[in-house]
Parts: sequence; structure tokens; C-alpha cells
Amino acid sequence: MKPVVRYLYIILGVIFLSLGIIGVFLPILPTTPFLLLTSFCFLRSSKRLYNWLVNHRIFGVFIYNYLTYKSATRNTKIGTLVFLWASLFISSLFISQLSIKLVLLAVGIGVTIHICTLRTLVRKRETQSIPQFETTRRSAG
Repeated sequence: MKPVVRYLYIILGVIFLSLGIIGVFLPILPTTPFLLLTSFCFLRSSKRLYNWLVNHRIFGVFIYNYLTYKSATRNTKIGTLVFLWASLFISSLFISQLSIKLVLLAVGIGVTIHICTLRTLVRKRETQSIPQFETTRRSAG
């Protein structure tokens, strides 16, 4: 991979990670898609950054479970939905425009549907180590 493309992926990964972290606190900004985009960018650019992300003490388990199993633990699902709806409710208290409240409601319903359709992990992955992943280089041509 060309160095310019590699650094572009790293920069995009950092931007997506920042947006994902902001999304934890802003209910209108989704966290999971940005973290998945971060993992996509880091996987293609830096083995070290990708391994840091999937082994991160907060985000790593969730990303690993989502990428590997397309699932989450029951506690993760419940916590996500409680935090989501609490954030949306608090946000709606400060908003007077009905159209924006409807957008918040639509986002909440969409995220809830997505979370509820994920498979539920029976066995907790939090106690198990996450394997290190190697990035593969594509041959030119």
C-alpha cells in the first residue's frame, strides 16, 4: 500500500474514532458505525492501531463481538438501550421544535431495532482475551 493511502486511512480512522466517542454522549450521532469504520481504516493501515482498537478496554470487546459474531451480550444490549433512551429523553427536554423531536424518535427506534436484531451472546466474551489480528498486504496487480 502506498504511504499516502496508508496515512489517509489512519487519518480517517482517527476522525471516525473521534466521532464515535462523541456519539457516546450525543444520541443523534451513532457510535457503532463510526467504530466499525475506524476498525476498517485501521485494519488496512496499521496493525498496531487495529490491535489497540480491538483490545481497547472499553470499545474492544464490543467491536470484536460485533465484527466476529454480529452479536452483543444481553447486558450490553440492555445498557445500550437504557442509555440511548435516557439520552434521547433528556435531549428532547431541551428541544422545542417538533421536527427535531421526531428525528430523535426515529433515530431511537432505528437504533433499538438494530440492537434488538443482533444475536445475543450467551457466553460473556469480556473474560476472554481477544486474539491479535494480522493485516494482510495485497499484492499489486
